[in-house]
Amino acid sequence: MRPIPESLRGRPFTTGEAAALGVTRRMLDGRRFEAIHPGRGVWAVAQESRDLRFLLRADLLVLPRDAAVSHVTGLQLHGLDVDTSLRHWSTNTPNRRGLGSVTLHRRQAPLRPVDIDGVPVLPAHRCLVDAAIMLSHRDIVRYADALIAAEQMTAESFAHYAWTRHLHGVRRSRANLALLRDRVRSFRETDLRLLLVIAGLPEFEVNLDIFDARGAHLGCGDLVLPRHRIVLEYDGWYHERTAAQRRKDIARREGLEADGWLVIVVVSGDLDHPAGLIGRVWRALVSRGHSGPPPRFVPWALEELSRNPKG
Repeated sequence: MRPIPESLRGRPFTTGEAAALGVTRRMLDGRRFEAIHPGRGVWAVAQESRDLRFLLRADLLVLPRDAAVSHVTGLQLHGLDVDTSLRHWSTNTPNRRGLGSVTLHRRQAPLRPVDIDGVPVLPAHRCLVDAAIMLSHRDIVRYADALIAAEQMTAESFAHYAWTRHLHGVRRSRANLALLRDRVRSFRETDLRLLLVIAGLPEFEVNLDIFDARGAHLGCGDLVLPRHRIVLEYDGWYHERTAAQRRKDIARREGLEADGWLVIVVVSGDLDHPAGLIGRVWRALVSRGHSGPPPRFVPWALEELSRNPKG
């Protein structure tokens, strides 16, 4: 049996590329190869691992030449942990043929992709605006916060793009511009911050460095209210990775408390019980002299925040 050419391994290839290396159509139809896009002449060696970039490169072999990755698929290539069960592409070229697992969006205005690992991808702000029509308000803010933290865009550049373009996702993007913040390090931090906003509680500063009266650094708080000396710490699973990290977290919290800060530890399960979490934060505020209006817990507002507009 003729060996598989090494240059065909680890990548998608066309029938013509295979033929140039002596691999016949009969061989391609055998067990050692697999059609990536059946009927379109795109193949791969069977039983090899295929990540998202592999599949996108396979798509490039049959899509229009101006096609660029977009929407939530583009967000993943820009570094976000998002669902990409369908691969989204955009093109200016009319295309009537369907392609399994690919959603091809027809665009009128010229596309200006960037290159990521040899794959053309629309810029991060364009991907987010386009994806907004299929994202909840919470996910729009989550993804925007993450892109800002990764320096893929700024809140100002995203706002400028949303207000100066006429795309399907601009209305949902504009509706969330006031909620975007710098220095957010996780989706859960965004979720916690949004919950407090909906409840009408004072806004906490994000990932703020805290110093004592002598200028010694006590730590960086996830959400900080300096006026009342309150810190909200989101304690996710990543804090349990090592005993050394756990000791460091405990020492930091003890240092903050010794300096007069009130530390509220929030775990992932607390976000599943928003009324109780809001009550904890409110009691902490009152204990520190807060005299503002009491919080409001509006279930429909939370449901609207997390509702997918496409059902």
